[in-house]
Amino acid sequence: MKVLTVNALSSIQDLGRLGYRSMGVGKNGAMDIWSLQAGNALVKNPLDTPALEIAMGGMTLEFTQDTSFCITGALYEAYLDDTRIAGYWRIHAKKGQVLTLQRPLEGMYSYLCVHGGFDIAPILASVSTNLAAGFGGAKGRALQADDVLPTNNTAKLPIIGVARLPKTERIRIIKSSEYACFTKAAQTALLETPWQLQTSSNRMGSRLKGDAALELSEPLQMPSHGVDMGMIQVPPQGQPIVLMADGQTTGGYPKIAAIISADIGRMAQMQYGKACRFELVDAEQAFLAQQQRQRYIHEIQEYANEH
Repeated sequence: MKVLTVNALSSIQDLGRLGYRSMGVGKNGAMDIWSLQAGNALVKNPLDTPALEIAMGGMTLEFTQDTSFCITGALYEAYLDDTRIAGYWRIHAKKGQVLTLQRPLEGMYSYLCVHGGFDIAPILASVSTNLAAGFGGAKGRALQADDVLPTNNTAKLPIIGVARLPKTERIRIIKSSEYACFTKAAQTALLETPWQLQTSSNRMGSRLKGDAALELSEPLQMPSHGVDMGMIQVPPQGQPIVLMADGQTTGGYPKIAAIISADIGRMAQMQYGKACRFELVDAEQAFLAQQQRQRYIHEIQEYANEH
């Protein structure tokens, strides 16, 4: 597959680089792991198969061999040659056809999954691109025009489609280690305030802005400590930052809450200027929500394997 043009932040990502945070190596991987897994399930790949993640902008690619593929995640205006194609549909492209992703109509991160996957050697047990350190993926960087992405042998799969997860502005959270250190007013505001995504957000973190400032009950001195994707840190100005896939491995800001794993993808798909509301749940509810997401992926696998 050859990149013809690109004005989006596009990189190769899988489910992430696990087990190296203690060495200062971040997880990286897909911003929306559920959309990546849905795409891989639809094209009959193992769920952790690397895919092409496209953020916000557009790009065009030429298929250098016959390829069955799908696009999941953000709802893109997309064309195969001159024919409009839909997301969450498995499609077969012939050698020489051109895929055009013009713009996302809804969401932020889209995943192009190909049957057989991209043929890229893993580094530290993952193919994910670490943009900050410059390794993994395609030469450790975002894709550029004229890049060629080798794909494994692919079979012609029948055209089928599956349902997307429903859209919602509600994002579920659980209390984090410093939740009790915040004022009652801050705890209330966390749930009642519409939090707007700022344009300074990126793969490292989602910066949110609301009318309320989340204040501590008293000053809190914290040593740098381990952090992970989904944790909601609160800097001194009181506007929360959600750590995302390329987030640092340690941090010193107090953490008021963490987004549950089932809803990380919802956070990733928020567009700039849009707002979300947080809903507090307990550990059991978070676990049940994760099971529900896993059932959704399993249902796609079963359906895809039958066709």
